[in-house]
Amino acid sequence: MSAESEGREAAERFRKQHRLGVQPLGDLVTLIEQTVGADVAVLDTDVDQHGVTMRRGDMGRVYIAVARTTRPMRQRSTLAHELAHVVFDDWSSEPEVDSTSPTESRANSFARHLLLPLQGVSDLVAEGGRGGELVMLSTVVQRFLVSPQIAAIALAQIGFIDEVTKRQFMSETTPRLAARFGWSDQYQAMQLESNRRRAPQRLLARAISGWLQNAVSIQTIALLRGLDPATVEKELTEAGLAPAELTPAWNDPADLPEAGIDLAELDFDLGDGGTE
Repeated sequence: MSAESEGREAAERFRKQHRLGVQPLGDLVTLIEQTVGADVAVLDTDVDQHGVTMRRGDMGRVYIAVARTTRPMRQRSTLAHELAHVVFDDWSSEPEVDSTSPTESRANSFARHLLLPLQGVSDLVAEGGRGGELVMLSTVVQRFLVSPQIAAIALAQIGFIDEVTKRQFMSETTPRLAARFGWSDQYQAMQLESNRRRAPQRLLARAISGWLQNAVSIQTIALLRGLDPATVEKELTEAGLAPAELTPAWNDPADLPEAGIDLAELDFDLGDGGTE
């Protein structure tokens, strides 16, 4: 079986297993965390570092990290690609990855078919195939939140465009399509979201729980989120969250034990029964 076929079958199986149908996928970070249990972070990284998947020990927790970017469609492809490595149990001790290897090709295929299932594209074309090929390219990109390159490949695979048009569409960009067809506001909102740091939800939830119990500082939560402590504290306070008040057990006099004091010896020393 080819890497393309293996990736497509795994993506279709993943969608079926998690009851995702053939509709567009929403927030991929949440989807990955809730389906395969990996901890996902969006971090400040080197410009050429898109994403990485790591596992602690042979059976340890899985961590996925992707770079902040103003190219949200690429970030989504990276997340789907890294998810493929988890699904296929691809673990390598080699620091360098060959992007042309069968493993990487399979992960690329999985990512494309996960983000943009061919049945979903066919349904969309059948639903509104009028308006021209470029209009449909923009519609697919906007609806499924994928790059024009992924959309062009899918449109060619279902026979909506020929190979010549596919090659032309492969040079299109998302900002240009958004500007041309009136959805720049949506794209700019996506850019803001993809260019923000994001801590793994499970880790952040534990930190907030610790803060509520006065065991973790607000500075720690702020560091995880890449924000200043005042902003984070204000956000939590406005959400109705606050650390539990610390009340020492000895703070209330009523909680103190009764002291058994015998004054007989004191009276004796003061002269009641004593001598100078």
